[in-house]
Amino acid sequence: MRLKKTVVMVGMMGAGKTAVGRSLAARLGVPFLDSDAEIESAANMTIAEIFARDGEAFFRRKESQVIARLLDAGHGVLSTGGGAYLCRENRRAITEKGVAVWLDADLDLLWQRVRHKGTRPLLQTRAPYATLKAIYEERVPIYALADLRVQADPAFSIERMTDAVIAALRTRPDVLEAVQ
Repeated sequence: MRLKKTVVMVGMMGAGKTAVGRSLAARLGVPFLDSDAEIESAANMTIAEIFARDGEAFFRRKESQVIARLLDAGHGVLSTGGGAYLCRENRRAITEKGVAVWLDADLDLLWQRVRHKGTRPLLQTRAPYATLKAIYEERVPIYALADLRVQADPAFSIERMTDAVIAALRTRPDVLEAVQ
């Protein structure tokens, strides 16, 4: 298979964007990029530290700059932070230069995956489940604008989710081409 556009993984925190993205990149033999990791590296700070020091608005501006740069870096698989796809500018850039793949995980699965992690700045509240639910309800209609949707299943391994993403990408010959 030959990748003709960058595959951009979008979805909620805990949906598996990074794990599935790494697996997908390895399978396709293309680079894996992570916008959050790039931001942390450039700032020499964690996302949580950036949020605490500079605020979410500052982080979102930097995130958009990094995503635009990574989309220009050549074809690969790009994992984005959960809020990246909310920005209209990011959605437009992703559509122009790549393809957005929404990993659609339900609220219960997301909660199982993120509830014990202290690295999620948006969940550092008195009621993290209620916060996650509110974020989920706000974001799902925007994630639904993605080019492709792959339903996450709690029983799926990373490899099975990768298979599901490849199956979705195969419906788009402008993105993934079979080579012999």
